[in-house]
Amino acid sequence: MSLEGRAIGFTVNGAPVSLDISPVRRLSSVLREELHLIGTKVGCDAGDCGACTVMLDDEPVCACLVPVASVSGRSVRTVEGLANGRLSALQASFLEHGAAQCGICTPGLLVAGTALLERNPEPTEEEVRDALGGVLCRCTGYRKIVRAVMAAGAQGSLPVDVGAAPHPYPLHKDGERGASTLVPPSPRVRGEGKGEGQRQRLNASGDRPVSPLAGQAVGARVPRLDGMPKVTGIESFGADSFPDDALSVLVIRSPHHRAEFAFGDLEAFVARHPGVVAVFTSADIPGRNRFGAIQPFADQPALAERAVRFRGEAVALVAGERRAIAEIDPAEFPVEWMALPHMLTPGEAQGENAIRIHDNRPGNLLVQGYVERGDPDKALAEAACSASGTIETSFVEHAYIEPEAGWAEMDGGTLVIRACTQAPFMDRDETAIVLGLSPKKVRIVPTATGGGFGSKLDLSVQPLIGLVALKTGRPAALAYTRAESMMSTTKRHPASMKATIAADATGRVTGMIFEGDFNTGAYASWGPTVANRVPVHACGPYSTPNYRAIGRAIHTNGPIAGAFRGFGVPQATIMQEALYDELAGKLGMDRLEFRLKNALRNGSETVTGQRLESGVGIADCLEALWPHWERALADAAAFNEGSGSVRRGVGIASCWYGCGNTSLPNPSTIKLGISVDGAVVLHQGAVDIGQGSNTVVTQICADALGLPLSAFRLLSGDTAITPDAGKTSASRQTFVSGKAAEKAGRALREKILRFANVSPAAELSFEAAVLVIGEGGERRRVDLTSLAVDADGFVFTAVETYDPPTLPLDEKGQGKPYAVYGYGAQIAELEVDMRLGTVKLVKITAAHDVGKAINPLLAEGQIEGGIAQGIGMALMEEYVPGRTENLHDYLIPTIGDVPEIETILVEVLDPEGPFGAKGLGEHVLIPTAPAILNAIRHATGVLVTTVPATPTRVLAAIRSAEAAL
Repeated sequence: MSLEGRAIGFTVNGAPVSLDISPVRRLSSVLREELHLIGTKVGCDAGDCGACTVMLDDEPVCACLVPVASVSGRSVRTVEGLANGRLSALQASFLEHGAAQCGICTPGLLVAGTALLERNPEPTEEEVRDALGGVLCRCTGYRKIVRAVMAAGAQGSLPVDVGAAPHPYPLHKDGERGASTLVPPSPRVRGEGKGEGQRQRLNASGDRPVSPLAGQAVGARVPRLDGMPKVTGIESFGADSFPDDALSVLVIRSPHHRAEFAFGDLEAFVARHPGVVAVFTSADIPGRNRFGAIQPFADQPALAERAVRFRGEAVALVAGERRAIAEIDPAEFPVEWMALPHMLTPGEAQGENAIRIHDNRPGNLLVQGYVERGDPDKALAEAACSASGTIETSFVEHAYIEPEAGWAEMDGGTLVIRACTQAPFMDRDETAIVLGLSPKKVRIVPTATGGGFGSKLDLSVQPLIGLVALKTGRPAALAYTRAESMMSTTKRHPASMKATIAADATGRVTGMIFEGDFNTGAYASWGPTVANRVPVHACGPYSTPNYRAIGRAIHTNGPIAGAFRGFGVPQATIMQEALYDELAGKLGMDRLEFRLKNALRNGSETVTGQRLESGVGIADCLEALWPHWERALADAAAFNEGSGSVRRGVGIASCWYGCGNTSLPNPSTIKLGISVDGAVVLHQGAVDIGQGSNTVVTQICADALGLPLSAFRLLSGDTAITPDAGKTSASRQTFVSGKAAEKAGRALREKILRFANVSPAAELSFEAAVLVIGEGGERRRVDLTSLAVDADGFVFTAVETYDPPTLPLDEKGQGKPYAVYGYGAQIAELEVDMRLGTVKLVKITAAHDVGKAINPLLAEGQIEGGIAQGIGMALMEEYVPGRTENLHDYLIPTIGDVPEIETILVEVLDPEGPFGAKGLGEHVLIPTAPAILNAIRHATGVLVTTVPATPTRVLAAIRSAEAAL
């Protein structure tokens, strides 16, 4: 087939299209680049993720696998055409059920779901799983997606009036997210059941969204305020708004784990490739060619200098016209590699392919964290019983569906970068250092971020596209391929851990010693954070009077290990919770009872000597699980009486997690103003990567101010227009930015009340450009247009900062590392085939203390999504450099892998958090893997000590135990 352009005609969303185009172009590329239908997202270009799903003659297909020639004369329907400018019932159901989080996979899921409902209006859950099984989601845990599809089928397929749904952030012509009024849906019936005390069961899909009045936003099940663009497909992610005249950037990367290199004739290379504008190397970096998340550990070059330390490290950039760059084979680039010995070795146990720490000599030690309290050696020596063990975990890939992407341009003397990110101000400052610019001359405009989970804290595209734009004066665009993303970005730290825990005869834990080496890879990234956070948390949420824990970050030539939902705590919790099960068995105690006996409570002191005066919710979580635990154990016993080779097991594990940075400043600033046209403008820089901060922070601010959500406009993320709200990490945004928003709301309210000379009981409302202040039957009307305005156009304004109160840790790790902790516990029920080693999950029940559930709908989504990632860590996810650099060979949970999840929200208010709220996002992943591993041991009698517990490893552990009998 000819590669030259020819006329191809087809129908898209009911409209005829004729294009003069190469017949072998991918349909996904044609839809996005020629027809500007950005709702068709690209996550892999290999048919693995399903984000690009469209309907071809009413059948769902991956558009990235379809050559445009094959659609000639046929009909294509994309997410933009599901309801012709309105919301379909399925799109509305996705909003109502919280089925969209980051939104990158949402269009593909909506198209696949629509295809199913059009041929089967009332599908079963199994039919929904089958129909949507080809679309991967990394955020939601799939459960709300299944509920949304089934509910839409039951409701019928009539379109829904867009006016009844949240307004989108309108997209300006340059692709920036602009300000918009945030309007929640019309009022709906709320069927919310209350449990005992502060416990609230919110697992029923019948709970409906509400439209809260002033002062009633906190605690309401408000659908995501930025949800409309996600379900309509107009949300603009990193690769969705490249200018037509932008230079494309090709990154030349190392194929070796460690090597020296030398360039050939770069000028001749450029001359041989018409359309190539320039090649850039480290010699072209105008500033300091080092960046990193933690100072003084900033050690990673934007472009390597003479030597590389990991596979995928960038050494050069090729910038040119789009077609010219597309035709370049990177293997032709003039660079000579001289491979060197590296500090990686294939894993040897059971012949697995894992690559683990090979050499942890002192010279490879990056940093060590340490916590010691009491006399753990004496406690272990005098204990009635103890349990010891070792656990190893693997590299885990973040596997967000959106690869890193963005574009940069010079706007006068300012470098403007639009890219997916979790930390715009950190991006600004580090990019400025690399490029030799003042931070004031760098502006970061976050696009929508299609998942992050920690990896998009690290610089990826920003300094590269910034360098090209700075040097050429042309816009420069870069979107990583899936292979680039997986080989060059950060992973969860592999860990090699050992520990001993001791208890007295009554079941009280008396001491613990923990030691863990965490493979931080070639550069520091967030290794120091992991090494320091792990020793604080390795005891779990339990009273441990005598304790010593060491966490080491070790350099190797592996991929950089950075932040990943939990910062090392999920690995350490596997170790600790496995030993808790073993201790309970030795003591003859019920496993949940043993945990409850040792749980931290109000007035307890932690291993760092921090006294927890109030807000400790772990016992509440464990107590909430009692009836589920008893039922699950009874079900397992009954199942196992006649199951043959399949055995049922039940496991439990707990978690705690400090919200924010460890003993470091962690401020967030929120700005709030009343505009002359009668709106509350919220300058909120807390980047929403799917977790819901745009909605939650607005809910908090609305109730603090005393105005409804419909009064708010949101300006988010842009370093030129919002204050620094800190990075989206460490479960800090609801707690820290939410507290800043609460303070700003209260400060602005006080200014207004003082202006009007009324009491705190006064009520506020808007009537167009008139502020109405009511008190005791009296109403005062303030014409906003008559008041003086500041430089931002505000007549009243407030700017507030919140920095959690913490104290440094001393040489023994004693101090106050966090102001607030969140708590949780989970039960895993599963079945193991003793002949094959396969594991089938039956149910997970999760009780999490969130302080105050600012938005129960979104909290549920965070719990379900975290559990899905915990399932992957426990059972299937193992990144091997050079072998699992795609979403076909690297396995993440699909819609068929996530079982029923029952969520119990426990609300033990914390006086420090906004309206009593605590963080949640990191916590929920932590107990899932240990609960699953403990359930496998309950079913089989053996503990799998190398994670993930693949069928090969489970079966090997079973056979080894049998041979030892």
